[in-house]
Amino acid sequence: MRQVTRAGTPVDVAGDFPEVGQAAPALTLTNTDMVDVTLADFAGQRKVLNIIPSIDTPTCATSTRRFNELASQLDNTVVLVVSADLPFAAKRFCGAEGLDSVETLSTFRYPEFHQAWGVDLCSGPMSGLCARAVVVVDENDRVIHAELVPEIKQEPDYEVALMSLSQEAPA
Repeated sequence: MRQVTRAGTPVDVAGDFPEVGQAAPALTLTNTDMVDVTLADFAGQRKVLNIIPSIDTPTCATSTRRFNELASQLDNTVVLVVSADLPFAAKRFCGAEGLDSVETLSTFRYPEFHQAWGVDLCSGPMSGLCARAVVVVDENDRVIHAELVPEIKQEPDYEVALMSLSQEAPA
């Protein structure tokens, strides 16, 4: 079990967080049209998974806006914002913010994502939500970058995540 902090207080995170070089864990998530999607739906594309606790928190909203801004500059890359939020909330947020370069996906039908991707907050007041993380996956669904953000209220390292897209994926 790993730990991150929330405002300095330790929070347990369960599951196996992906490591650079390994195959991305399988996933099934629900988009804003209430359609279930898998990695196969993004076959041949690079994927940036911006995994967040909730779109309705300030840091999550900021990272979603920032990745939306960056996504329009990325070739053959889709930015997936993953949270336990209902698809309705994510759709409302993106609509109100004018965000159209990210795809929001919900774990509400598939909470096993939390454990499979090693982002299961399992202690503290946010138990049941995802820890903040960024995982970048290449066209062949291999992990080329993985950051479990150590403090939930901290933004991810956008620059390092995007730099991983310009580097050769590990064998």
